[in-house]
Amino acid sequence: MKLRLLPHSFKAAAIGVATTALAIAAPAAHAADEQTDDAKLAQQLSNPVAALISVPMQGNWDSGGGVNGEGSYYKLNIQPVIPVDISTDWNMISRTIVPFITQTNITPGPATGQTGFGDTTQSLFFSPKAPAGGWLIWGAGPALLIPTGTSAPLTADQWAAGPTVVLLTQKHGWTFGLLANQLWGISGDVNGTKVNAMYVQPFITYTTKKYTTFGLNTETTCNWNLSGNQCAVPINLFAAQLVKLGDQRVQFGAGGRYYVSRPVGTAEWGLRAYATFLFPTGKR
Repeated sequence: MKLRLLPHSFKAAAIGVATTALAIAAPAAHAADEQTDDAKLAQQLSNPVAALISVPMQGNWDSGGGVNGEGSYYKLNIQPVIPVDISTDWNMISRTIVPFITQTNITPGPATGQTGFGDTTQSLFFSPKAPAGGWLIWGAGPALLIPTGTSAPLTADQWAAGPTVVLLTQKHGWTFGLLANQLWGISGDVNGTKVNAMYVQPFITYTTKKYTTFGLNTETTCNWNLSGNQCAVPINLFAAQLVKLGDQRVQFGAGGRYYVSRPVGTAEWGLRAYATFLFPTGKR
């Protein structure tokens, strides 16, 4: 049997078909890779110690509280998160919270409202790059309260420090975790009282294949210097969506909260809306 060589025109057509197929397949593969990356990014946002540079801008409005129970409190938290690769096995995650506050009828006295910056909270988490046991993600380190408040009602007017820790696990879109810190005053003695405050945030989120995240948490804050009920315990429900604006990925979210327990003179319920700007590093 003799082998017959393909005519030149047929070979050219075959090459053209293959080239066209590759040209069609390449964008599809790229789109699939982008979808995978976005799904990972959406879930990473539920991990406080992910190696992901982000800048959340979080607006919080609380209703109620104050001397007559008719107070209003608005706080914009600017919260840059910056991971630092410190060794082969460890990251250091810097989390900063800079609040800008506007409040009305919250504090007693002739002035009914105040506007300005509050005190800054700076946390450093030292976190292993590989989850412990293949499932437990954790980080721990120091937290520092910096008296950056611009007026007396908005600042503790003293430095405070203490430990902070985060523990979580992630699987099949679910995230279960706990974030906590405790701060003690270390300088400045305001009216004979030093800062002694705790923050505890258990959280659960679920992220869908369409990059939508649903979440439930509490953000319990306890002021151990108060008499009576020392802790405010809000239950927060929220939803968020990761989108792409040009080349910039942003997660937009909103939700509400109800305080199931609260000290006298504090809020009854509140709302939250936020935008988180993402700058992936390509690492865990």
